[in-house]
Amino acid sequence: MTDKMLKFTQIGQQNPPKREVDKRKSDFNEIYDEFITEKAKEQASRCSQCGVPFCQVHCPLSNNIPDWLKLTAEGRVKEAYELSQSTNNMPEVCGRICPQDRLCEGNCVIEQSGHGTVTIGSMEKYITDTAWEQGWVKPIKIQSEKNQSIGIIGAGPAGLAAAEQLRKQGYKITVYDRYDRPGGLLIYGIPNFKLEKFVVERRTNLLKESGIKFIQNFEVGKDSTLDQLRKKHDALLIATGVYKAREIDLSGNDLNNIFPAMEFLTASNRKGLGDKVDLFDKGVLNAEGKDVVVIGGGDTAMDCVRTSIRQNAKSVKCLYRRDKQNMPGSAREVANAEEEGVEFVWLSSPKEFKGLSKIEKVIVDQIQLGEPDDSGRRRPEIKIGSEFEIKADMVIKALGFDPENLPTLFDAPELSISKWGTIKTDFDTMETNLKGVFAAGDIVRGASLVVWAIKDGRDAATSIKKYLESKEIKQSKVA
Repeated sequence: MTDKMLKFTQIGQQNPPKREVDKRKSDFNEIYDEFITEKAKEQASRCSQCGVPFCQVHCPLSNNIPDWLKLTAEGRVKEAYELSQSTNNMPEVCGRICPQDRLCEGNCVIEQSGHGTVTIGSMEKYITDTAWEQGWVKPIKIQSEKNQSIGIIGAGPAGLAAAEQLRKQGYKITVYDRYDRPGGLLIYGIPNFKLEKFVVERRTNLLKESGIKFIQNFEVGKDSTLDQLRKKHDALLIATGVYKAREIDLSGNDLNNIFPAMEFLTASNRKGLGDKVDLFDKGVLNAEGKDVVVIGGGDTAMDCVRTSIRQNAKSVKCLYRRDKQNMPGSAREVANAEEEGVEFVWLSSPKEFKGLSKIEKVIVDQIQLGEPDDSGRRRPEIKIGSEFEIKADMVIKALGFDPENLPTLFDAPELSISKWGTIKTDFDTMETNLKGVFAAGDIVRGASLVVWAIKDGRDAATSIKKYLESKEIKQSKVA
């Protein structure tokens, strides 16, 4: 092994090269070029093969990272892919959009020792993209079809992961989704420069080829109630995600040209997919030539500011109430945004929106950080008399997402929810208070990462399988 691995003292950390800033700002293509094979093998060889792999410990999916790095360093990329996909239903997606700096890479042992982390995310992307190019990724082959059927509500990462895992067991799977394409936030929320849409589409097409049925433009509560779906299927999984935008109650909130983040991002992504988007074409949901102010500090805010840059905004400012060190979003995304010309206004909070019929300026308070709050983060406090104003033609609110009222939407008042509006489930089984109805992903844990949604979907699939096997045994005894 020593001639293939442990090269972190001789070889430095290296990412695939970024495209030049001026070029990448002019389109929505992904900003990183591909690793060439030799560079990928070289970077994989930096793994220290440590006894306690903290990269794996801090991965929600417990991916076997050191093992597939070793296989890649040895040129055994097909085996590396097979190992990678055994724990992750979408490694090509996670390799692109996971905040590795907070998860695997941020906890890499050689990073902690000062040698610079192995670029795990780029390696994961390289391995899986190679597998697709070489034709190693195949539709699921079912050994034995089962008569039981499962309905999955939501075609986002949790629903898709569960669908794949259950289909592998031979169950009949139907995925219901309110949108016209499967993928959820992967399609309509995340911009192309982070995740090109063909990456998601080839994955969902593979699931269709595997015998999973997708019913799009389907709204539970309108096209069928939850109870009707329960009667149609042997088990149900609710994996809708959370889409309700969080609000700030400020004077002037009703002015035109103030939008929630998802409305802005969805319009841009639909335009990129070739859809007709009237509000974009009319210039309403288009940042071109405008002074844009984005409020928020998470990854969705970074998606909005970087999308605005690519739409040729006149200026783009991001207001965040804490400092750079306390940003909730990926440090890598913040760095990319700064390179592309986004101006961050740290320690600032909007106080009032002003304008006649549409937004013209934002009145902003300066913030200072006080004592830590219940979360352990220093509490933002307004500096009295510190307000200033920022010119704005468009304001985008990227303040996070809350659950929609599913008992009302689904015409299922009996469905139990928490005080936060998330679905209550049994901690061990992920089953709701309704027998045979399970829930997974953001609709249970709140807005979170794609990698956690995939894990939840896989765990829910395991619980559903156990439930259906138990149900089948009981039915056979009765017969």
